[in-house]
Amino acid sequence: MTNWADHLIILPILLPLFVGAALLLVDERHQQIKAFANLGSIVVMGGIALLLMRAVDPSTATGSAPIAVYRLGDWPAPFAIVLVADRLSVLMLVLTSILAFASAVFATARWQRVGAHFHSLFQFLLMGLNGAFLTGDLFNLFVFFELLLAASYGLVLHGSGQARVRAGLHYIAVNLTASVLFLIGVSLIYAVTGTLNMADLAVRIPQVPAQDRALLEAGAAVLGVAFLVKAGMWPLCFWLPTTYAAAAAPVAAIFAIMSKVGIYILLRLSLLFFGAGSGASALFGSDWLVAAGIATILFGLIGALASQEISRLAGYAVLVSSGTVLAVAAAAGQPAVTAAALFYLVSSTLAIAAFFMLIELLERGRDPGADMLAVTREAYGEDLPDDPDAEEVGMVIPASMAILGWCFVGCAAVIAGLPPASGFIAKFAMLSALLGGDAATGISPLSWTLLALLMLSGLTMLIAMTRAGIRTLWSPTERADPRVRLAEIVPIALLLLGCVAMTVQPQTAMSYMQGAAGSLHAPAAYTDSVLAPVQTRVRTGGGS
Repeated sequence: MTNWADHLIILPILLPLFVGAALLLVDERHQQIKAFANLGSIVVMGGIALLLMRAVDPSTATGSAPIAVYRLGDWPAPFAIVLVADRLSVLMLVLTSILAFASAVFATARWQRVGAHFHSLFQFLLMGLNGAFLTGDLFNLFVFFELLLAASYGLVLHGSGQARVRAGLHYIAVNLTASVLFLIGVSLIYAVTGTLNMADLAVRIPQVPAQDRALLEAGAAVLGVAFLVKAGMWPLCFWLPTTYAAAAAPVAAIFAIMSKVGIYILLRLSLLFFGAGSGASALFGSDWLVAAGIATILFGLIGALASQEISRLAGYAVLVSSGTVLAVAAAAGQPAVTAAALFYLVSSTLAIAAFFMLIELLERGRDPGADMLAVTREAYGEDLPDDPDAEEVGMVIPASMAILGWCFVGCAAVIAGLPPASGFIAKFAMLSALLGGDAATGISPLSWTLLALLMLSGLTMLIAMTRAGIRTLWSPTERADPRVRLAEIVPIALLLLGCVAMTVQPQTAMSYMQGAAGSLHAPAAYTDSVLAPVQTRVRTGGGS
């Protein structure tokens, strides 16, 4: 790993920190300046993420997988604050940058003006997301989680309105409870192992004495519950559809990756701490993760069929996506299945984020007198304020309903997994990996169950999306064509083009996912890279 890549790792954290702090000093009347700074920061973060992706690309690797480690203060692990960039974490950085750019562009069409400090909160949210993906120890994972949650509290309430405030308060209460569980779990793990460095924990957990193992597993279970709350797993997901439906369109779009942070951490830690080489604790909790994923899929499908509002349908689509990734990846325990699940994670997240923004444009035409910002007055309890500078932003798109209709078809195809969309390729890859099985033991009953669930989820989401499309686009009720601006349709098209790229070149994307999944299931390279300066001390008995 080259030195320049090592030093790039900290920039996705420092850049939004300084930009967000600087934007607090800019008067709210200078929204164009703040929007330009916000977008510029996101573009730079995206470029850094792409450079890191190139640095850890398995096609450029010689020997073991390249992993970049940044030790603040140049202290050796496990004493240092460590940032680690491998193929999975960099993949999440790139996905975050794409969603952030699309959401920030969409917000320039006036959502940025309906509340204070939108761009600063957006940057602090990105700082927390990037830090959560890059951190190498549990304590700083908690710090970055709290940073992104604090920013998300402000963004959920952005734009006011009775429904948004009510949903926001529920969101805050649930996540504060999850944060308390996070601290309790981390404290129990530290009491047993004496460390919070993830790589060091992977080395020490197999050596935990039998009399302390129950306390260790109790701490891991409490920590897992906190992550399950953040991932939106059933029965801890009651807050998610309502909160995402009430949030402003660009906020809901970037929130599409929030539940995936919990999924990322669960996959990372379960395979790092409790993989096949973890001794007596091997595969601890894996059955519960599978059960939670399956239950979440079923709950999401029932909610999607029952949804009378298209915004709530999108919220339940988030649950189906998260449950699918967790259930499939945790159940099979095979790199090929995990790679397909990661492909599905990226594809579904892009489509759902586009869908959240598209919903705002579709709902806008239902009331001919509605303000161009409003999703509906009934949803938020009040009109949004007029903006004297609105005409300066973008241009009105002709034939808007035709464009929105095709965008809706694209979102529905990916979310439901219709061929030849990227969602279909992802589900086909998961089914192929599940049915591959072991030649000696054959296909397990669990694999057959997941196969049936994947097919059922596709059919159910197709029915729900078709019904929503008929009600929204083909209903005979009078409606005015919504005034759609270029700054609003371009982000949706950008995200859908990402799905198209994954459809046209699935081999390239799948090759990268296979490398990321292989590193997850063989974490020796991760631990060796992080603990390299102290490996001799550990092996000679200098550390416990």
